Amino acid sequence: MSCSMPRPDLDAIEKLLTRLSLREKVGQLNQRLYGWDCVRRTAVGYELTEAFHVEAERWGGIGALYGALRADAWSGRDWRTGVVPEARAEVAAMIVDATRTHSRHGIGPLLVEEAPHGHQALGGPSFPVNLNVGSSWDPQLYAECSAAVADGLRAAGIHLALVSSLDLLRDPRWGRSEECFGEDPLLSAELTTALVTGMQGANRSRLHAGAGAGVVLKHFAAQGEGVGGRNGQSAIIGPRDLAELHLPAARAGVAAGALGVMAAYNDVDGVPCCSSPALLTGLLRDDWAFDGLVMADGKAIDRLALMTGSLRRAAEVALRAGVDLSLWDTAFTLLEEAVEQDPRLLSAIDRACRRVLTVKAHFGLLDALMARPEPVNHSPAQAIELSRRMAARSLILLANDAAALPLRLPVAGGPRPRWVVVGPNADSTTAMLGDYVPPLRPQDQLSVLDALRAAAGGRVDVVHATERSDDIAGAVASADLVLCVLGGTSHRTYADEFADNGAALSGGTVATSGEGVDVADLALPGEQDQLVRLVRRATRGTVVSVVIAGRPHVLTGVLEASDATLLAWYPGPYGAPEIVRVLVGDAEPAGRLPVTLPASAGAVPVRYNDRQSAVAVYADAPEPVLRPFGFGLSYRAPTILAVRAEHLPGDDDVRVEVDVANPHDADVADVVKIFGHRTGGDTWPRECELLGFRRVSVPARDSVTVPFDLAGGRVFADTGPQAVTTISVGASGPGTTPGPACIVRRR
Repeated sequence: MSCSMPRPDLDAIEKLLTRLSLREKVGQLNQRLYGWDCVRRTAVGYELTEAFHVEAERWGGIGALYGALRADAWSGRDWRTGVVPEARAEVAAMIVDATRTHSRHGIGPLLVEEAPHGHQALGGPSFPVNLNVGSSWDPQLYAECSAAVADGLRAAGIHLALVSSLDLLRDPRWGRSEECFGEDPLLSAELTTALVTGMQGANRSRLHAGAGAGVVLKHFAAQGEGVGGRNGQSAIIGPRDLAELHLPAARAGVAAGALGVMAAYNDVDGVPCCSSPALLTGLLRDDWAFDGLVMADGKAIDRLALMTGSLRRAAEVALRAGVDLSLWDTAFTLLEEAVEQDPRLLSAIDRACRRVLTVKAHFGLLDALMARPEPVNHSPAQAIELSRRMAARSLILLANDAAALPLRLPVAGGPRPRWVVVGPNADSTTAMLGDYVPPLRPQDQLSVLDALRAAAGGRVDVVHATERSDDIAGAVASADLVLCVLGGTSHRTYADEFADNGAALSGGTVATSGEGVDVADLALPGEQDQLVRLVRRATRGTVVSVVIAGRPHVLTGVLEASDATLLAWYPGPYGAPEIVRVLVGDAEPAGRLPVTLPASAGAVPVRYNDRQSAVAVYADAPEPVLRPFGFGLSYRAPTILAVRAEHLPGDDDVRVEVDVANPHDADVADVVKIFGHRTGGDTWPRECELLGFRRVSVPARDSVTVPFDLAGGRVFADTGPQAVTTISVGASGPGTTPGPACIVRRR
């Protein structure tokens, strides 16, 4: 059992604050160094660099240190030069102890690491990206995955995890689409709650028990609304769309007790998020009672100098707005100078320092003797199993014409069919991973081609066609099956070029997705549409496509040329066997779309919950939706029989009941989703809104009733009797088959 940590003693923090000099206070607000530059691997172990000691001496300690254990192409750390798994806790303790010696008051640093889908450190178990998590529609499983990540972080001595969860995928041209749970605010809010409770425990109980890790939710707010899908650019939205779409996940995370929130790069109506008092103080602190710390995104404060005219002024506006902790900025190092110019700024410094110290108290960093982390609750094997489960639950069957799937493996000793595997991701292991991942161990590198050969077990001739496209026709002509493994990659190589915040530089990376890789063209990269069409013409066999990607591409041509198409997003290093299990029928395709798939690039952005339909608007693309939000096929699916809605006694809350039947001889699982079209308010209604969802299992040849108790404010658009909501069940948007529906009126 982990040793317990005391809850923050606010009186003791106030006394400590009075003993700190101005320079020491400013030092607590700075997170200036790249942590990997502070630790050097030697022939006999690890040592701290001169850069670390100079910084700690300058400020009488260090507020926070980012990425000391990070390993990837940007940091330049790999298995030869980085911190190996067995040394993580030792290195973290060395940093904390050395920082304490530089501090007159024995204050330790917050150790901060990236953990968007697993700890970005050598040997840290990687999980599927957020798009896969959204496709699972399974908050409970995600909470378990998050707990496993947090256990590994805490065992390594890490305090805060930076995790993307607040961004909505509103435009698939955005390179960071993979970091979103999807396009819906309710789905994102439920998964954000699962993230925080998984990592920190309900009411921060895991932190108080000396387990778990603190969460810094990013990015606040509306970063997914950047115009044209351009990273960090203006969010062109009004206050209503900000509140209805982009704030629910943040509010849910704060309500769940998140210790931190990261202010985003973008501006909303011209005001950068990291200099917005309305967002960071008025909303976050005053309205939502957030008591954690606000961290700026990497070098976001320095970039304010383009607006303010100077770095010193940039620091002032960010601090006054509510930023407590910088990330790699120079601007916050000028706060001493800023106080000389305006002594009134000292109260804002005290306020921010108090918040940083309060978070440090959660981890014993203000105590002379800090308890060392206890062993993790989740073993590496358990974390890997959770990663596999999430991958399996996120795979989406987009099309299955004439029941082309599942594939039938022949019996041993019988005729051996010929299966040909083509496509850029057929033998790629790195394309499975997404952005923000460390280099893998060799045993964790498995491609779809590898997994298919293992599953075939010699009963099938599995051929990898690597010829040029003009020769592939001959390779597939006699195939019984052609498996096209398509898509993109967010993989960064060690030869890539990076911006000062780690984003890929345009033209300096082989990646086709990820941070810094926004695109104007949503077609699959590298003429893959032409490849699938070539295969279709050249073979009489079955054509199955698997798409591994970090954004919703236009897959119209792929679906037209394929007998079946499976969308895998980035399922992580253990995803390839799960893809093959679905292909051969050992598992059901369980994922459901958390986004709308566009039929044409010129129609984007198109979302299921827009206020106006894009159907029949464009003369050259009258049907803009290829597959609607919530869509996903199964080999065996339940049937929705009926939906009912009634008011609960004594208030405006509503109970919705959905009857689900299973006509099959085996149990089936599915996601029951209820949608509402809300009218009667004083604003134009959205086409559709997700009101609730639940994963259910229906016994063979049986039926179940799935209840949803919904607050009236969620069901109805207005408080008056004119409010009417049509409730429906299933996927949502153009191209869906109308299912059972009912109407409920506000009383």
